[in-house]
Amino acid sequence: MPAPESLRIELEQAAVRAIQKTYEHVNGSLFRFKLRPPAFELVAGAERLGRWVPAARTLELSRDLLLHHGWGVLEEVLKHEMAHQYVDEVLRIHDEAAHGPAFRKVCEERGIDARAAGAPVASEETSQNPVLDRIAKLLALAESPNEHEAQAAMSAAQRLMLKHNIEAAVSGSRASYCFRHLGKPTGRVSEHERRLAMILDEFFFVQVIWVPVWRVTEAKRGSLLEVCGTRENVELAAYVYDFLMYTSDALYRADRRRRGDRSHGARRKFLAGVMSGFHQKLEGERQRSEAQGLVWVGDPELGGYFRRRHPQVRWARHSVSSGGEAYSRGQTAGRNIVLHRGVKASAGGVVRQLPGTR
Repeated sequence: MPAPESLRIELEQAAVRAIQKTYEHVNGSLFRFKLRPPAFELVAGAERLGRWVPAARTLELSRDLLLHHGWGVLEEVLKHEMAHQYVDEVLRIHDEAAHGPAFRKVCEERGIDARAAGAPVASEETSQNPVLDRIAKLLALAESPNEHEAQAAMSAAQRLMLKHNIEAAVSGSRASYCFRHLGKPTGRVSEHERRLAMILDEFFFVQVIWVPVWRVTEAKRGSLLEVCGTRENVELAAYVYDFLMYTSDALYRADRRRRGDRSHGARRKFLAGVMSGFHQKLEGERQRSEAQGLVWVGDPELGGYFRRRHPQVRWARHSVSSGGEAYSRGQTAGRNIVLHRGVKASAGGVVRQLPGTR
């Protein structure tokens, strides 16, 4: 469904109140409440997404952010403009270029995108990455109708990514980290989405967090999955997210046709089972890699980047499903999934593709 070209006045007013609350939260978590709240203004035009206006003490944000970009991008632009305000009013540095050394340092210390482009997109560096290209070719081989050949290709792709990350960590070369928001904002995070986030965190060299967002057209709070990591790891995690969301839904629809059970409970448990089964499969792959001496111990530099972006993280426990026929059928289906590149589109839109697969 295309985004509306304008918002009702009450929705826009609610969005401004949500922006004010987000500002208060970011001011505390990233700037230690050193910023004095400004006036907020939504302005027309898409050329400039945000602007800090010192003389009027106004923080401007484009309405285009609400209509076309989503709350995740809006919050990143807001952080960017707050960094400008910090340099101006707290550091009182006025003799540098707008995006000069002081501004870049403020952004780096807080994990803020200094380019003000919103959530990062695949760069030229990522699109020409030789490791991703090799992985894409292996995932193409994983489309083989021969079950053993397909599984071998998927395993080879996972080992290649593991070796690449281990070698990068051993070399000590400073990586460039970024983040990306995956999926669409949801009011309540489902169990299979939580399990999918855990899969990305445990097996694909990224750190994940559910961040609060404002669902503008519904005037309600929601959550959105953020992944942090190197550009190639974030790119792969984004692909895996789309692949598993599409594949799990396709597996459920096939199971529903066979069983005729259309209840919401059956769907919820089946999808959770799919993610559990695929998690078990990846755990088996990890154990085989460890037996070959390939052991991943984590990336402390990534941990630092993650903590700069999210210095105040609260952990919560959630109940999980682990029984029932629908869950067991989903688990079996999940254990048989072979990660490959062959997904082109889903009911929700185009599935993100890796470089080399277009």
